[in-house]
Amino acid sequence: MILDILDKIRLLFVSEKKPFLRLKSILGFYPHNIRLYQLALMHKSVAYHEKDNHYVNNERLEFLGDAMLGAIVADILYKHYGNKQEGFLTTLRSKIVCRNSLNRLSEDLGLDKLIRHAGAITTGHNSFMSGNAFEAFVGAIYLDRGYKYCYRFLEEQVFKKHINIEAIAKQEKNFKSTLIEWCQKYQYKFEFVQKESRDVKNTPVFHSCVSVEGIPCGTGDGYSKKESDQNAAKQALKRIKQDKELLNGIQSVKAKIKVKGEE
Repeated sequence: MILDILDKIRLLFVSEKKPFLRLKSILGFYPHNIRLYQLALMHKSVAYHEKDNHYVNNERLEFLGDAMLGAIVADILYKHYGNKQEGFLTTLRSKIVCRNSLNRLSEDLGLDKLIRHAGAITTGHNSFMSGNAFEAFVGAIYLDRGYKYCYRFLEEQVFKKHINIEAIAKQEKNFKSTLIEWCQKYQYKFEFVQKESRDVKNTPVFHSCVSVEGIPCGTGDGYSKKESDQNAAKQALKRIKQDKELLNGIQSVKAKIKVKGEE
């Protein structure tokens, strides 16, 4: 409370108050270093060179925010569910911090309207731009105000207002449908291939491999084709999100096929 009062007094001496007040409405408290939040909302398409010749954009803050987000969401879920096991908590955390969920949260908070970017959103990585900015925003809070305020933001501004934990826990994540929708959106060719084998108890076991534009992206095992496909799609989505070389490879193959078709 005292710190909030001091922040209000400090704001009286700030010449440009509008950005601080806008961020305060999102954060629930006053920011100190506003440049961190501006950087968190700077997409790589508008990156610029610093003196030491490295690009300045929100990707480093995204890396930091991803770690902070995972830790705090785990903390909140651990306290919310006093008797649930690790597998349940892990799955629920994954649902909350998945890219589609973070995109939606960014839009709910109005962050998507504040992102600085150049050009249309055309690539798979850019389709996650809002969610990436959300993670970078969390990273900015951590550097600006510390872990306590990160927790306060996520608990008060995000979970209490925009996340229904119980409803999310009941949702069944369909990774295969998500991957197919993503491929169809960007007109990527995809293929699921299954192989059947037997375990030591002679029970049928299925092994699935999913490829996008002919590039292997994920594998998965299961006691049904549906389960193995789901696990393969889950791995593929994770790799596409985290491995930029894989995504660039998919885009490169598609571009070459397009040029060849035009010729």
